[in-house]
Amino acid sequence: MKAESRIFLFLTIFFLVVTPIYAWMTYQASPHGMVEPIGTTVFALTLLFCLMIWGTFAITGHTLSRHNAIPRPEDRKDAEVVDGAGAIGFFPPSSLVPFWTTCAVALIGLGPVFGWWISLIGVAFGIWCVFGWAYEFYRGDFKH
Repeated sequence: MKAESRIFLFLTIFFLVVTPIYAWMTYQASPHGMVEPIGTTVFALTLLFCLMIWGTFAITGHTLSRHNAIPRPEDRKDAEVVDGAGAIGFFPPSSLVPFWTTCAVALIGLGPVFGWWISLIGVAFGIWCVFGWAYEFYRGDFKH
């Protein structure tokens, strides 16, 4: 996780520098002397998201290097491509739950536009989708 951590550390530092520069430049360019709120908010949120991902990768990399005797091939300087071969993980063969979860999120988003009652239906449907995702492998053809 060291390589991934370094990438997001660079992005965090970049947005830490760019965000106040953008805010200052829009303040200077504005005829009313105001900071442009949308772009500044986008830069600030991007900074926070990069900081969050960097922190997750840094903590995970530190934990993996402390508890594993063998580091990942991506973290070793002498590693070759063949060192990363093998099973990556378990992925479900087919599932409709992500589609239904997307529909639930769409209903929640349409609620403020057409009526809050649609958001309530979306939240109830979303709870059902979360349970569907959690218990996906306990029923049907792919149960354990």
